[in-house]
Amino acid sequence: MQLLRVAWALTGAAICCFLILLIHSRLLKEGQLAAGTCEIVTLDRDSSQPRRTIARQTARCACKKGQIAGTTRARPACVDAGIVRKKQWCEMVPCLEDEGCDLLVNRSGWTCTQPGGRVKTTTLPTFPSGQKWELIP
Repeated sequence: MQLLRVAWALTGAAICCFLILLIHSRLLKEGQLAAGTCEIVTLDRDSSQPRRTIARQTARCACKKGQIAGTTRARPACVDAGIVRKKQWCEMVPCLEDEGCDLLVNRSGWTCTQPGGRVKTTTLPTFPSGQKWELIP
């Protein structure tokens, strides 16, 4: 009798999981991101200059209200939009755990300093004729 109850409970749990997966797949169409997530679309590296590598990446994010695409722990992520407005880039924790974050003097980006002294600098694109980042609510 006890074994029969366990079997029915496991069957019910399996059916429940299947239904959740089915509903989830219906809600998220192919190519659509879940809210609050990001994915890297392109990644280009240029090592043509000695002792310097320039990396450019493009990410696609589906951020929740009040968030914008940013960087957390050296990965694309949705961050609080206020960080971008204030240009307090280090508040989004863009560097790896053992690295230190410092704002660039003109607040156009940040540096991540590794324990060995190696520095990674990240700058944001500048727009011509006074255009600014547009935050869509």
